[in-house]
Amino acid sequence: MRDERHDEPLSGEELELFLQYLHRFARHDVDLYALMEVGDPADSRCMALTSEPAPGVDRSAYRRP
Repeated sequence: MRDERHDEPLSGEELELFLQYLHRFARHDVDLYALMEVGDPADSRCMALTSEPAPGVDRSAYRRP
């Protein structure tokens, strides 16, 4: 899935769909963790989806969208 609108923020509808898909992905596909590199290869972002908070971070620091 590629979208050429990289210089625009997500619309409200797109953000809602993203969160729905993220919740579904986390529930069904993330057993212990998932590591991803996303975005433009020249300016990518590394993401880690895990079932536990990052080391040294209290669970209360995480917000639930």
